[in-house]
This record gives sequence, structure tokens and C-alpha cells, in this order.
Amino acid sequence: MMDNRYHGNLDVTASPHLVGPVSTTKVMGLVLLALVPAFIVGIYQFGYRTVTLTAVCVIACVVLEYLMNKLLKRQQTVKDLSAVVTGVLLAFNLPANFPYWMAIIGCIFAIVIVKALFGGIGQNIVNPAVTARVFLLISFSTQMTTWPTARGTGIDAVTSATPLGELSMGSSLGDLTTSNMDLFLGNVGGCIGEVSALALLIGGIFLIATRVISIHIPLSFLGTVFVCGFIWGGLDGALFHVLAGGAMLGAFFCATDYVTSPMLPAGKVIFGIGCGLFTMLIRLFATYPEGVSFAILLMNILTPYIDRVTEKLMYKAPKAVKKGDVADEK
Repeated sequence: MMDNRYHGNLDVTASPHLVGPVSTTKVMGLVLLALVPAFIVGIYQFGYRTVTLTAVCVIACVVLEYLMNKLLKRQQTVKDLSAVVTGVLLAFNLPANFPYWMAIIGCIFAIVIVKALFGGIGQNIVNPAVTARVFLLISFSTQMTTWPTARGTGIDAVTSATPLGELSMGSSLGDLTTSNMDLFLGNVGGCIGEVSALALLIGGIFLIATRVISIHIPLSFLGTVFVCGFIWGGLDGALFHVLAGGAMLGAFFCATDYVTSPMLPAGKVIFGIGCGLFTMLIRLFATYPEGVSFAILLMNILTPYIDRVTEKLMYKAPKAVKKGDVADEK
């Protein structure tokens, strides 16, 4: 029998018990590094508002996480950089001319409602930044769809519809004011972190190369968007939908969230295909011109069921051995 004198000194936890070289702080730091190219393009395209709006979102998210941990008497997690990543991703999902006070409301929704009240890091069932964007889009639709387009002039920029917005208003691919090359390089209006597919692709390849994320979700997500776009509008339509809007940002940086995406490779592929299908259904047939955030949110909700199905398929129970078979083996 164990001596009760030592019982209080034992801390029995679930495996694994060894500390590996990978930590949440390191992973989040690499994600932030991967977002730098898109951040640079955002500064070039939208000027000082890219920096100030991103800073407001990051500071708000970090302060809110600190206060919620204090209030709920949890271990402080601000040093793991997860709140910083949430703030950056939320800012990247906003127009550069978005009011600061509205952005802070989005941060409150992301950190307090989506993350803290569900148990903190690792417990949220949906992606905080993506869900906050959907919340802001529903709550402040006018401000969320007013896009600065003049390069480097920030809040005083001329505003117009994005290419996806032009399509939703009845324009054809041939009538759009921007080309696929403009979408690739970032010479187009839109959210801060979505405009340059090239910058996001560089960051995504970096995350895959450093094994922060696997290729399953981005490839299946963007591949599904490409196929649906090809069916709808040929090669130009396929390239357009892959490059436009939040497809790249969502595929590499939001849909790949460890907590809210499936664990097994097969589940990740199913998840990515679902994100791509929902994205295209919303883009082509719904009232909203952009469907990435809604698609990721819907698939986040389905993640536990995808995990359950794929786990059963991968880890099938062995068949029961009949008594006759045992006798034959002897």
C-alpha cells in the first residue's frame, strides 16, 4: 500500500510524460512568421491602417485573454502567443478602414465567448478568428464590405466592390476590373491579409516545410475550389476562385487550426473537401459573395463527427476468433 505521506506529492497525468522540442509558443511563432509576407503586402496596399488595426486586435486579444485567465483563475496562457495569432488573423480578415471599436468587439467575441468560456486554449470547438469574422459580418455588414482600394492611402482610400462582390452583383469573369494576376500579386481591394495569393502561398509553403501543418487540408480545400470553379467557369474560373477572397488565407492559416480540425489524414481530406464545397456553394448560390469563413465554421462543427467516423475506419476492432479456429490452430 502507498504511504499516504507521499500521496500529496504525486501528480499523475495522462501520457506522454516526456517534453518534446515542439511547444505551442514555437508553433504560434512560426505561424506569425509565415504571416509576415501578407502583412508586408497589406502595408504596401493599405498603408498605416494595416499596422494600427492589427496592433489594436493583437493588444485587445492579449489583454482579454490575460483578464479572463485572472477572472476564471486559470493558468496564464498569454505567453504561448495563441492570442497574438488570433488577433493577427482577425485583423487580416477585416478591411483596413474598419473602425477600431468594432474590431475590439470582434476580439471580445473571439477570446471571451469562443475561447475562454469554452475552457481556454485547446477547448474551443470553432476557430475564434473565423467565428469573430462571421459575427462582425452579420453585425456590421456595411463596414465589413467597404473596401479601401487606393494603394497606401489607408482610411481615406476610395472604396469599391471586391471581384467576388462584382460577381455576386451579376458581372461575368470577362467584365471584372481585376485580373487573376492582380489577385495573385495583391493589386486589389479586400481584407488586409487576403489580397495577395502569392504572399499567402509563400507563408503556407513555409508552414508545410516546417511541418507546422500538413498538406492534406490546404490541398483538398483549394483542390475542391479549383474543380468547382473549373466546372463553373473553365480554367479562368478555377484560378479566379482559388486566388480571390479568403481561399488562400482560410486554407493555410484558418482551416488548419489544430483544435478545430480533424486529427487523422483521412479526416483532414474530408474536412478540406467540405470547406471547398461549402465555399463554392455560398459563392455561387448564396447572397454573400464570400463563403470561406462560413465554410470553415460549418466544418469546425462537423469535426467531432469526422473524427469519430475516420477513427472507426482506421482502427477497426479485430474479428472474434471462433472456438473451432482455435482448435484447428492447436
